[in-house]
Amino acid sequence: MSRLGDEILSSIIGDIYDCALSPEGWTGVMTRITSTIDAAYTTIALTSVTDSRGRFAAQSPWDAEQLRALQDYELDAIPGLRAAVIGDIDLPQRTLSVVSEGELEESAFFQEWAKPQGLREACTTKFVHTADRIGLFSTTTWANRPPISTEEQRFLALLSPHLRRASLIGDLLDQTRVTTGIYRGVLDSLAVPVILAGADGAILHANAHAAKMLDERVLLRSRNGVLQAQTPVVSRALLEAIEAAARADALLGSRGIGLPISTPGQPPAVAYILPLSEGTARAAFRPACAAVFISTTISASPPPEDVLITLYDLTPAEARVVLQIGRGLNAAQCAAALAISENTLKTHLGRVYAKTSTARQADLVALVSTIASPIMHGMSLATSADTT
Repeated sequence: MSRLGDEILSSIIGDIYDCALSPEGWTGVMTRITSTIDAAYTTIALTSVTDSRGRFAAQSPWDAEQLRALQDYELDAIPGLRAAVIGDIDLPQRTLSVVSEGELEESAFFQEWAKPQGLREACTTKFVHTADRIGLFSTTTWANRPPISTEEQRFLALLSPHLRRASLIGDLLDQTRVTTGIYRGVLDSLAVPVILAGADGAILHANAHAAKMLDERVLLRSRNGVLQAQTPVVSRALLEAIEAAARADALLGSRGIGLPISTPGQPPAVAYILPLSEGTARAAFRPACAAVFISTTISASPPPEDVLITLYDLTPAEARVVLQIGRGLNAAQCAAALAISENTLKTHLGRVYAKTSTARQADLVALVSTIASPIMHGMSLATSADTT
């Protein structure tokens, strides 16, 4: 079995979801990733985009004094870091894919900080970028090992959406009251609506806020005991995400990552689905297979690319095409913005039309307008397309 195979991937993903309820587990997750990638250390941080105030941060064991010194370097002083910050979400950026080995070794950062510790380069992934916060996940390698491989980058990319879901779910909860031994009684004390569901979407338990929401048929509702959204498209995506969670499907990370459940004219609301696996801290929820957390905060609003992927089963490349078309670009402008040929664009559009039941670019503009209004909450579509 490959050291980066499905078994180790699923195991680490399970640990990541435990951190949504038990944030002290983040250090252990970072340590596991460091060992799996054969790196020196790994860090994760979720911070405010306005004042850099940390929501949480963790790292595998490393020299605390050196990590404090690292904070003294400005963004542009660390080679390759800005590229990760402004780049695409879920896309690992290797330092040596942005600068040459010579440029890295000549930098003051390398000479003063990395080289004395026997370090070489970092591979940084942006896993959250919302209106008010940004999340970065970074693995730093030893100088005596090869550069981060394509397989390792793919592994880190697969972890990224799960890190996003777990960090945002954890951010919704009152962490002073949620512990590893969480029980249904604790759910009822949470201000966040939480629904526990079976693999088929059957509602097994709803805390007080969720029960009120279901009774009033606001955002979500019960139909013959099965959880439903306000539109057939969102209902289908919600049930598919719950089913994938019940299977402990590692691919869940590419679907259902912050599912918008509000409609135009309503305040933004997002559903996050947390798998509840056997043998983990989340087993206390049995017999439920998934927990659905409802958020109406700006922080939980997902990138529009994730929304399109979730609702219409698009690939990331297809979602980016839809977003550019939604900005009003014509085919030539869209191809130029995405750095692809017009023939490639036409191929993407053909698949997009089939998946979204549309027939022309004007339909896609209307589609993006429809889904953007309840979830963007003050963010311009153009800004989101450029930053995520």
